[in-house]
Amino acid sequence: MYDNFLVAVGAVVPLFVLMGLGVFIKAMRLLTEEELKHVNRMVFDVFFFCMMFYNMYTTELAKTFRPQLMIFGAVGVLAVFVLAMIIVPQFEKENKRRGAMVQAIFRSNFVLIGIPLVDNIFGAEAIAIPTMMIAIIVPIYNVLAVLCLETFRGGKFSLPKILLGVFKNPMILGALCGLILLLLNIPVPEPVLKPIRQVAAATTPVALIILGASIKRGSFHAHLRQLVTCVTARLIVVPGIMIALAIHLGFRGIDLVTIMSVFAPPCAVAGFAMAQQMNSDADLAGNCVVYTSALSCFTIFGWVLLLKSFGFF
Repeated sequence: MYDNFLVAVGAVVPLFVLMGLGVFIKAMRLLTEEELKHVNRMVFDVFFFCMMFYNMYTTELAKTFRPQLMIFGAVGVLAVFVLAMIIVPQFEKENKRRGAMVQAIFRSNFVLIGIPLVDNIFGAEAIAIPTMMIAIIVPIYNVLAVLCLETFRGGKFSLPKILLGVFKNPMILGALCGLILLLLNIPVPEPVLKPIRQVAAATTPVALIILGASIKRGSFHAHLRQLVTCVTARLIVVPGIMIALAIHLGFRGIDLVTIMSVFAPPCAVAGFAMAQQMNSDADLAGNCVVYTSALSCFTIFGWVLLLKSFGFF
């Protein structure tokens, strides 16, 4: 039991130490809000591109390609989205809050929290498997987020425009470039590959520090009931159902932990920005990010400890 506890601690603590450094940086005012935006943009546009390119280019497709895992992740996200779209309007009458709540429930911070979680448990050589999932999960997240937010503000849903935006995403571009070079067997010279590898290695720590520095605390009294619902659904209900279903279907080891890394993390930070841009309840969306991020250190620890204790990985 003690060994299982250490595995859970080793999986979770590094993530939140890095986020804590970000909180410290913000408290010390080492970065202004404007500088933070620029660094965040740099991480998203450059660091994530390099990470996705390197992980895809250096992967062994025969070992890392998991069609069943990718199908489960995609169908699972779609199922959670559909259920949230049906259930949330039953008890929430305000459209602005409906969109924010649906997005908080189905969209996790898989890239920033989930992939480092797999890294901490299985090592850097294992992250190629969850990285492959990004090519499926991130486009689905983006399309469904726009769909739900447009639906509840009475806007028009334009799939071609959304798909164009998806293909401009640095993570998707990096993955496509790496995959094309891999499939065509085009070698990247070591003097070029080495700095890409170094930037890729720095992506997760820097991104988590910036995430911690970006978190803003807001008032929650006006939407406490909605906030509690979203936090409970995002951190307990959704991962509980999806992990149990994955176990029932026979997923084990790194595949099961990858599924947990998709469904157990807190709300995606991007959800707050989208809520602002699309006239949803940005205050509720922001608080969902803050409180799920803070509480996920306990819930993710619990999921890891539970799965390890029962010998599922």
